[in-house]
Amino acid sequence: MPKSKPAQVDQSRNTAKIKIWDLPTRIFHWALVAFVVTSFVTGQLGGNAMQYHLWSGYTILALLLFRLIWGFVGSPTIRFASFVRGPATVLRYARTLINGDYAPHLGHNPLGGWSIVAMLAALLLQVGTGLFATDDIATQGPLYPLVSDHTSNWLSGIHVFNQGVIIALVTLPLLAVLFYLLFKRDNLITPMITGTKPWKGPLDAQIELRSGWVAVIVAAVSIAAVYLLVR
Repeated sequence: MPKSKPAQVDQSRNTAKIKIWDLPTRIFHWALVAFVVTSFVTGQLGGNAMQYHLWSGYTILALLLFRLIWGFVGSPTIRFASFVRGPATVLRYARTLINGDYAPHLGHNPLGGWSIVAMLAALLLQVGTGLFATDDIATQGPLYPLVSDHTSNWLSGIHVFNQGVIIALVTLPLLAVLFYLLFKRDNLITPMITGTKPWKGPLDAQIELRSGWVAVIVAAVSIAAVYLLVR
């Protein structure tokens, strides 16, 4: 992937279109959405659909491994260091949403950063417990033989309960996106599709996006790791 082009400035409005999300990040985001929905639907259907549920879970695990690695070696806006902030910073930011001092962020804002961390943790817990889970009928996770029936049933219970947690963690960001769009006039959806965000801040905020070849290597490592785990 080539480095991002210089910001395109709209002189009439003094805004710039800045590339903030690289293509691998956008592919990850929408692929994760698709496979989380697939896993939920196939899990509810049961029966023959459970094989697709397993495959979808493996894909989610590979995506999560990719995101964890990409959070350290990826483009600046996607790195955990760029958006995971302490409680004081999060609280100050939350106050700006109420007192009228709100200012858009190029990347993830402090609240959004922690929602991402929570979502990644919940999904890792879901796929992790799924590896050992059983439905007591015909479907077991690939690592089911490594644990006792008691442990598998316990992990299966967490796997079922955690579905509700994930639904809540998905619902809250959706409501937040609508809040920002309707009340703060900050569109968070389009940039995750196009990668580009209109920006009225300093033009030296241009971001150098990571090479696509790095993402290919990270993706290959993630897929290989999951294959070796579940084969």
